[in-house]
Amino acid sequence: MAQATRLVIFDCDGVLVDSEPISIEVLVASFARAGVLIDEAGAYRRFLGRSLSTVIAAARQEFGLDMDEAFLERLRQDLFARFRADLRPIPGIAETLEALEAHGIGWCVASSSHMERIRLSLMVTGLLDRFAPNIFSAAMVARGKPAPDLFLYAAGQMGRRPSDCIVIEDSPAGIEAAKAAGMTVFAFTGGSHAHFASHRGALEALAPDATFDAMADLIHLVAKE
Repeated sequence: MAQATRLVIFDCDGVLVDSEPISIEVLVASFARAGVLIDEAGAYRRFLGRSLSTVIAAARQEFGLDMDEAFLERLRQDLFARFRADLRPIPGIAETLEALEAHGIGWCVASSSHMERIRLSLMVTGLLDRFAPNIFSAAMVARGKPAPDLFLYAAGQMGRRPSDCIVIEDSPAGIEAAKAAGMTVFAFTGGSHAHFASHRGALEALAPDATFDAMADLIHLVAKE
């Protein structure tokens, strides 16, 4: 297959931007205000890579916590304030996009987050112009990750077959979704949250097509496909 037909589909949180530690800290603090105590490792295990609707359902089923509109609005305000102050891009992502472009390889982002959060994340890290308008949210499909819907939708919108696509993911849910979509999937372990041995073990158990922790290595991995 000609290399120029390839499409790289990036997850956003933990792949393009180093947001997961911030997101989990804010979520854990929000749960604590509501009287639900959960540690960061547990929050990563339950919620990493999941859509907001999935998090809401899990909070209700597992903890009896109703994340109502007031709860969600406070969570959003706290999270966005932290993003504006502290969010940084994953090291090497800008250079990696330049390398993909030089090789004639297209890209887009497909994230479990809502569009407002995705766009803010990309804007404050200087990446928005490199992705817009090819930004796809779980809110655009019926089922979020680990269902394949979002990745299949993104591929269709970009005019690619699943076999043309390489997904870059940092979560078990995302890897499952990519595999269910029939796409190649690389696990990225370079985010600040990836130091948990349990997290890396969960990724490896799903047998991604490659695992890498330096974004600069992506172009070499893509070239081998």
